[in-house]
Amino acid sequence: MIVVLKQGAKDSEVNTFLESVKEKGFGVHISKGVDKTIVGLLGDTSKIDPEDLLANDVVESAERVSAPYKMASRSFHPEDTVITIGGNQSGVSSCVIGGGNVVPLIAGPCSVENEAQILEAAEAVKKAGARILRGGAYKPRTSPYSFQGLGKEGLDLLSKAKKLTGLPICTELMAISELEYFGDIDLIQVGARNFQNFDLLKELGKSKKPVLLKRGLSGTINELLMSAEYIMANGNENVILCERGIRTYDNYTRNCLDVSAVPFLHKVSHLPVVLDPSHACGIRWMVPILAQAAVAAGADGLEIEVHCHPEKALSDASQQLTPEQFSALAVKLNKYAQIEGKTI
Repeated sequence: MIVVLKQGAKDSEVNTFLESVKEKGFGVHISKGVDKTIVGLLGDTSKIDPEDLLANDVVESAERVSAPYKMASRSFHPEDTVITIGGNQSGVSSCVIGGGNVVPLIAGPCSVENEAQILEAAEAVKKAGARILRGGAYKPRTSPYSFQGLGKEGLDLLSKAKKLTGLPICTELMAISELEYFGDIDLIQVGARNFQNFDLLKELGKSKKPVLLKRGLSGTINELLMSAEYIMANGNENVILCERGIRTYDNYTRNCLDVSAVPFLHKVSHLPVVLDPSHACGIRWMVPILAQAAVAAGADGLEIEVHCHPEKALSDASQQLTPEQFSALAVKLNKYAQIEGKTI
């Protein structure tokens, strides 16, 4: 249920109203916009009559929210959420994702393979205009015989790349037990295979680090938003949604990119939406085309895989761009973004 408070209501009256709501066992989520303040009531509100709330002098209106996700709903939070990544350490740059005039590029190799590889890639993507470095230290693979990543060593190498370039870093977390090693990570990614690992999502809710939440292989939009709700309901509202393609009956590409998810998510949720064209198609020459479509659809950012020597990559070699291809793409994407008054 959402309750809109009257403009000019005294703080003391608002606090009295909020305390009365909490005494009835409900959680509250407060969103202060330019024109109005909205209070979201969290919990089973089926027994509350909205008309009863109107009896309070500070309440302008009250209505039920039909969506099962509350905190992720735009009804609870009309203004776009803007999340800052990085900038919390000396020498490390920062960027914002969501609601602004920037469509940041999150780029780097699929996997961290060795020190020389990740440092070379980090410098290359920074030169081309990337604002965040991505790289997998822990790799969920379909085959148990495939390269699984370097684990903690990979995280240490990402930290070295961060010091070298000043780029904040994004990498995937696969298990709660590994969270203790993610202190230097600026953006924690939850992969498609873990998007409904609810224990992991709850634990990330206790963390204040921004989370990039990827849609599952066959996940619906509703399920993606409910997974975001798990993180937010446990205290962390710094959630970024990521569309990375879903599995359909056809297999001419690795997945089927749901571009329509971007405007729809913006309509129903205030959370930023990033798109991953690399995993969506799995084909190098298609990545730039899908990236352009993502910018045109209004994506708040792009996650793109870049490897200096993709023919030698230990994972996802067929979908990783070369630095030259990525640099050319960044120039083209910036032109698309400028049409909407934005920049890459």
